[in-house]
Amino acid sequence: MVVLYLSLGLLTIGGGAIRPCSLPFGVDQFDQTDEKSREGLNSYYNWYYSTSTAALVFSMTVLIYIQTNVSWAIGFGIPTLFMFFAIIIFFAGARFYVHVPPEGSILSGFAQVFVASFKKRRLNLPCSHDISKQELMLYNPPTRGSRIFRLPLTSQFRFLNKGAIMLDGDINDDGSARNSWELCSIQQIEEAKCLIRLVPISFSGILCFVAMAQQFTFIVLQAFTMDCHLGPHFEIPAGSVSSISLIALTVFIPIYDQLMVPLARKLTGLEGGITVLQRQGVGLALSPISMVVAGLVEHKRRDSALSNGGISSMTVWWLAPQLVLMGIAEAFNAVGQIEFYNKQFPEHMQTLAGSLLFCTIAGASYMSTALVSITTKVSGRNGNTGWLTENINDGKLDYYYYFIAILGVLNLFYFLVCSHYYQYKVVSFHAEESIKTHVKEEAATEIEIVTSAPNK
Repeated sequence: MVVLYLSLGLLTIGGGAIRPCSLPFGVDQFDQTDEKSREGLNSYYNWYYSTSTAALVFSMTVLIYIQTNVSWAIGFGIPTLFMFFAIIIFFAGARFYVHVPPEGSILSGFAQVFVASFKKRRLNLPCSHDISKQELMLYNPPTRGSRIFRLPLTSQFRFLNKGAIMLDGDINDDGSARNSWELCSIQQIEEAKCLIRLVPISFSGILCFVAMAQQFTFIVLQAFTMDCHLGPHFEIPAGSVSSISLIALTVFIPIYDQLMVPLARKLTGLEGGITVLQRQGVGLALSPISMVVAGLVEHKRRDSALSNGGISSMTVWWLAPQLVLMGIAEAFNAVGQIEFYNKQFPEHMQTLAGSLLFCTIAGASYMSTALVSITTKVSGRNGNTGWLTENINDGKLDYYYYFIAILGVLNLFYFLVCSHYYQYKVVSFHAEESIKTHVKEEAATEIEIVTSAPNK
């Protein structure tokens, strides 16, 4: 058991290091100042998730079959061999990669914005009715690094803008802030705003993954009571049935990327065909539809099982429609989340952006467990048979699926409200030109102030 727990611990540490970093490291390889490169980046998100899911399908089908029917040693040896080759390939290309150096602590910069804004809460913002003029009056030094794009000042959460108000003694002779906890740059403030805007949107993704978790949990129990034969001799393992959803996702993403995106691009003029929020919304809309289909199939399966001594005569392929719908929903929402976080997070927080999807999935797992416990307790009160029972034929799993569908609809409305008030991050892909222009505007403003001083 010690060896087993040690292996699981090492797997957790390795996965926690690779997953949040591999995606943003791939993003670093694209030059976002080039239009063609940005189009390639949009495809990269799709193919990254597609290939990752294809590997998961292989694990849930071929590897499970080998481990169950051939040898556990061979079943574990195959992924070990794959990792060995992955390490060789990774280090073989090390000298060709674009390496972006770290930019310091992200949490301290986030905290400095709130502290500085609180300290200057009693000050009035200059030019409060004109955000463009206000930007010229606040602290706005050049951005750090060539890959950090300048963010323009926005009026949303304007109380944070006070953190960039310059007072006597705030600026050193070299133009840097004397105390970062008393004066923040516009760039810092807008980066903090990006994080604030992202939080409500990220919560909406949790319920989408809850629907996926519920289907993957109970679909194995459903499959045990159904006909799993594929032809006269081969029987599909109950644990591999959920891979239908992953196969649907893997097949759909290339179709979406190669056919649907170019068509949508011609209609909308957007690089990605549709916005990343619209893409997430489509996934959130398909998720409850999938749960309704799952409820209808479960009702039919239970009736069939009860009339045939507990084993349904229905083939396991009846579960395919709901799984295909859920796979397409994941293709829209999960990939949309990845693209959304990586594009809307500040450039030096890409690793945090990569980890947020996995935090959402983890949150969905905890919420899924809580919903199962609450539903079991509430539906089983007063001696009644609960919806979720050990014998799936005695419960009302279809009611539970409908309940998750209702939560999904409410979550969709919540997402639409959050999307309505969300402001996309606006960047200049020509950071240096932006800095030079800004410096010229600042100089012009200073000349106007000096010239008009005697009149005041």
